[in-house]
Amino acid sequence: MATSAISVRRYFARLRDPRIHRRKRHLLIDIIVIALCGVICGANDFQQIATFGRRRQAWLQTFLALPNGIPSHDTLERVFDRLDPQAFQACFRQWVEALAQSLDLGHIAIDGKALRHSGNAPKGWAPLHVVSAWATQCHLTLGQVTVDDKSNEITAIPWLLELLDLKGALVTIDAMGCQKEIAKRIVEGGGDYVLAVKDNQPHLLEDIQGVIGQALESDFEGYRHDLYETVGRGHGRDETRSYLILTEPAGIRDQELWLGLKVVGMCTRTRVINGEQSDETHYFIGSRVAGARVYGEVLRNHWGIENSLHWQMDVVFGEDASRVQRRHGAENLALVRRLALALLKRHPDKASVACKRLSAALDTGFLEEILCAGCNLGTF
Repeated sequence: MATSAISVRRYFARLRDPRIHRRKRHLLIDIIVIALCGVICGANDFQQIATFGRRRQAWLQTFLALPNGIPSHDTLERVFDRLDPQAFQACFRQWVEALAQSLDLGHIAIDGKALRHSGNAPKGWAPLHVVSAWATQCHLTLGQVTVDDKSNEITAIPWLLELLDLKGALVTIDAMGCQKEIAKRIVEGGGDYVLAVKDNQPHLLEDIQGVIGQALESDFEGYRHDLYETVGRGHGRDETRSYLILTEPAGIRDQELWLGLKVVGMCTRTRVINGEQSDETHYFIGSRVAGARVYGEVLRNHWGIENSLHWQMDVVFGEDASRVQRRHGAENLALVRRLALALLKRHPDKASVACKRLSAALDTGFLEEILCAGCNLGTF
């Protein structure tokens, strides 16, 4: 196997081994590479990773030391649970930063999902909730923060923002992340924000509705505004999305506390399914002076994190069904899944992620191509 394909060592070589030296039978880098290769090939938990390792031991020995063969699933789980998640993610970020140098990250969507079976009621453990930053244009996880409850997303998002290079990026977050401190961190980090506004910010929501209502009643006289509309048809429904933005609006209470706020907007979505019509209206704020089309596209693309990341994690990688409950073990394995997904998506084959995983499991040559998918960009 080409040396470049296993230079994952470059990014994980400095990761501190948490084990007592005299009790180590397997190299830490071997364990990490076996886990990554196993997850790429369809393994969704430590038992399956160990099975992959045993079946592919001859191939793994061509580039790993494996001084005592393949570690058991218990060893894999213990090691991953003892790894410091922050240190593990720091190595991941080095890989992402190297990749980002060759990519225009542009739009970053931040959203969370639960690892539903990672909880343990007798121990008082709630299911872990992973908040991820997703580069929508290049389908790449930029970082993650794990908390014990969805309500803690508000505290997790600032931590996550600290991990990211936001310069020039447009960051979208749902209504839970519509907080003054979060807006401030994004702007101070060199980025811009688009934040959904709902009832958790009642004064802001009321003011946006009032300003937009006045603008509509006056036929926008004296208001800088822009409109954008999309019409879609498929899956038995017709859908129209209409976007309205007002630039440099007046009448927002405490507007100076929302650092950089320059735009307020409204999205009206009309659906017709089997002749029955339904309407929804959503509101948002933004710090970037841009047209309604830009806002409409990033708001629509924000939910790509659901289809391109969360759906892949649950349906293809079985994350929701995973019963890895040890706190650090579940968090670190979640990061391995996201690294595996990024490599699978980087491969130019047009097959689905699920089919690529199967191909990698059946053909070590294809697996080597997956591992080298980042090499052309200097990442592996």
